[in-house]
Amino acid sequence: MSRVTLQGIPVSAGISVGKAFFMNRRSFENVPRHTVPESLVSAEQARLDLAFRNVHDELTQARDKIPTELADHGTIIDSHIMISRDPKLLARSKEIVRDTNITAEWALEKAVREVERKFEAIDDLYLRERISDIRLVAQRIIKKLLGQHHEEEVVGVSNRVVLMAHDLTPADTIGLDISKIMSLATVEGGKTSHTGILARSLQIPAMVGVTDLEKYVNDGDLVIIDGLKGKLIVNPEEHELELYSDLKYQFENYHKSIIRECQLPGETIDGYRINVFANVELFEELPAVLENGAEGVGLYRTEYSFLSRADLPGEDELTDEYVQMAEMLAPRKVVFRSLDLGADKLAKVFGDLREPNPALGLRAIRFSMRHRDLFRQQLKAVLRASVTGNVALMFPMISGINEIHEAKGVLREAQAELEKEGHAYDADMPVGIMVELPSTVFIADVLAHEVDFFSVGTNDLIQYSLGIDRLNRHVSYLYQPLHPAVIRSIKYVVDAGHQAGIEVSVCGELASDPYCVPILLGMGVDSISITPQAIPGIKRIIRQTTMEDCKNLLREVQELFQVSAINHTVRDTIFRRFPEELTFYASILDNEELPA
Repeated sequence: MSRVTLQGIPVSAGISVGKAFFMNRRSFENVPRHTVPESLVSAEQARLDLAFRNVHDELTQARDKIPTELADHGTIIDSHIMISRDPKLLARSKEIVRDTNITAEWALEKAVREVERKFEAIDDLYLRERISDIRLVAQRIIKKLLGQHHEEEVVGVSNRVVLMAHDLTPADTIGLDISKIMSLATVEGGKTSHTGILARSLQIPAMVGVTDLEKYVNDGDLVIIDGLKGKLIVNPEEHELELYSDLKYQFENYHKSIIRECQLPGETIDGYRINVFANVELFEELPAVLENGAEGVGLYRTEYSFLSRADLPGEDELTDEYVQMAEMLAPRKVVFRSLDLGADKLAKVFGDLREPNPALGLRAIRFSMRHRDLFRQQLKAVLRASVTGNVALMFPMISGINEIHEAKGVLREAQAELEKEGHAYDADMPVGIMVELPSTVFIADVLAHEVDFFSVGTNDLIQYSLGIDRLNRHVSYLYQPLHPAVIRSIKYVVDAGHQAGIEVSVCGELASDPYCVPILLGMGVDSISITPQAIPGIKRIIRQTTMEDCKNLLREVQELFQVSAINHTVRDTIFRRFPEELTFYASILDNEELPA
């Protein structure tokens, strides 16, 4: 038994040591690839019809049997149910059978490969990773075509195990005793994959995107899952077992201590209060929002409702979703961001524009203004939800004042329609914008008089300001949150907002980086909005510093002009102040080496 170290993406923090158990392996691994006589083509198409229908029924039944621990994951299974009845995937598979005389299984595999190629062209990481849902459903359908039973794979788990899988969904775990799962590791998935949401809700370590997992790990192997650094060690040596056992003990104690304090406010030692909100994209994350001490939702990404189905949701469906979200959080605030989608993501409905650069094309507010009926429908749903009294709305990717005027014009049209239809809404619902383009920064002093609040979207602001694609491995090293231009931009927006009397929030990865939060405090940011799991650690850092120290650090940083010098100064200062937090917390965030 040779020792092997595998790398992956950490999606749920923690350390575990245990025996590996594989639930499923590579998708499409045993698909029969051969042709069939012309006389059997219609029979193969019929097999596809039956398999799609059976998997749809199977998933529907699985949803009704979800264990209490996974009750909040119903909508994820709903998205898989929608895929299983997607007429386009079924129709394309049947077309391939007709045109090439191949088996139903092979035809479905080819249809999924075609969809994969389209998803690979999508710029947005979260949306690109949704192809994993289609693969998982297709895998179930192929198993049905092959006469295999999905549940057979999970029989025999009687002891606590480290669960391995090619990919994983809540539906896959129906037959498992959740208490027997120590941690998770999968081949597929990214930072925003459902495996991470599942693992975080179960509060167990997890990593995804583990290359060669199926090649080097066998059932019964002793493995270490390092959910802090994204490392999986197969058949570890004795000294590694001792090291990780100690690290596991330290982390669990640290995590317990920050969870005990997470409901306390984000307030510095000298009394400066900053609201700490959560970023959310799925209902399944709401329990984590409350459990981790969020004071509300500062960014609710509304895109998933439009991407998890073959058709577009109606106004009443969106209203039900938004009302449920607002009521579950009340009296905490929830900020709905209008659609931040591009034409490339909804090509199946609006046609494929084949844009050479979707990131700079018809997306976000530009897309909404092109499709005003869809935009107005969503705004009506948000307005109807606003009667709960805790709802705010913000528009993404605003580049100038005309876009604000146009968007607010559509909002007024939506209000007029609701009044005519007799639906109530909050006429004083706050309306803000995302600040994520350099053009918006430069005229922030003007735009601040047009809206009720700013929300600085740092992921896109950094990308557009520095002219780099942070997902491109060739230039990702240039993605520097503490670049002088980024710091100056955020500071200018904060000052412009406060001079106009409006609040300024910061969201994105920068806001959950412990090295950057003290600088945001020094700027006087009113709130931050971050991933729910980051909240307890960030709140601890806020409560252990003073506003005076943060302002001093900001002044020191503003006098530096080299990114390397800024990074060194900030990391040295923060690590000396918060050694325990940085030992665990920073490693979760950026997987980088810590200062000595």
